[in-house]
Amino acid sequence: MKLSESATQDLAFKALDSFKIEIPSWGFANTGTRFGKFAQAAAATTIEEKFADAGEVNKLTGVTPTVALHVLWDLPNGVKDVAEVKGLEKRFGVKSGSINPNLFQDQEYKYGSLCNPSAEIRQKALDHMLDSIAIAKALESRDISLWMADGSNYPGTQSIRKRIGWLEEALHISHSHLAHYQRLLVEYKPFEPAFYHTDIADWGMSSHLARFAGPQARVLVDTGHHYNAQNIEQIVTWLLHTNMLGGFHFNDRRYADDDLTLGSIDPYQIFRIFHEIHAATDDGLGIDIAYMIDQSHNLKGKMEAMVQTVMTAQELYLKAALVDRKQLAGLQQSCDLVAAEELFRGAFWTDVRPVVSAWRVARGLPADPLAELRSSGYVESAAKERGSRSSAVSSYA
Repeated sequence: MKLSESATQDLAFKALDSFKIEIPSWGFANTGTRFGKFAQAAAATTIEEKFADAGEVNKLTGVTPTVALHVLWDLPNGVKDVAEVKGLEKRFGVKSGSINPNLFQDQEYKYGSLCNPSAEIRQKALDHMLDSIAIAKALESRDISLWMADGSNYPGTQSIRKRIGWLEEALHISHSHLAHYQRLLVEYKPFEPAFYHTDIADWGMSSHLARFAGPQARVLVDTGHHYNAQNIEQIVTWLLHTNMLGGFHFNDRRYADDDLTLGSIDPYQIFRIFHEIHAATDDGLGIDIAYMIDQSHNLKGKMEAMVQTVMTAQELYLKAALVDRKQLAGLQQSCDLVAAEELFRGAFWTDVRPVVSAWRVARGLPADPLAELRSSGYVESAAKERGSRSSAVSSYA
């Protein structure tokens, strides 16, 4: 299969037209590791600057029409901040995307939020969930993306079973407040910061909780939230098969949840994940997946890292779209292992960058968004304007 063939280009353009990915507001701010962070002069310090950066990424790439918001970091006054955010949407040409509750930052959550032994603290956490849903409604945002740090560090110190019940109840109540068009996406993480047991530790727990919550709840897969060598595409396939896959938080990692830029460590894994999604689509499964980036750019320049990530996601999505699945199915059926693997690997090793560049030019976008960003002076201008404020910001986001 040659990319210069018109049929292949038509297929490639169709795939690229269908791909959209959400970028996170916190990816533009001075975020870092749990040990500290290195401030960048061009980092966004306000919600306005985050929207400005997100709008610039969308102008350069054409595939990032929404920006994920974190409630306490981006809307500290709750629904009172909605009017300002709507104004920023119009001004910078990007919409609010998923709304992310914050159930891990307050001191009261030392022993958990929705799973805390204290009924009073559980109610506070639930109230925050309901406030987040109300914010999402006001912004006409579909997805509420839930990740919690709840768990325990020592055996015998918490009732695991009681915490399951408390979490089931909270998610069911939260689900009952969703608008008809909204979804509750339940994320999981095997460890950290809870090192003995984590209340939502894997996709099975997340899937159960989503089903218990109600029909508008789904599982959110963060590609960094898995043990080393875990077969993430198998998890994705199970969730596709059971109609429980709601979305992704894309990043990459060397050991655990490192939040490295997508594809920087194992691009073949992301390709394999996208292949399973394309295969399910080809088989006629009804799929509604939110693609979202969740990364902490502590060393790379934040704007460059975001544009680089979006470009990488496009390339890997296209590579997977170009797998000849009809031919592959025949080779799988006949158990022709080498031929099947070579066909699969061949799509991965195809250099799709020329056709992606051609697609961008055809859509009125820069052929090379990263080069355009570097030559535009945007980052330097932002650094000059924001420098003193950025170095003074000490909060996580």
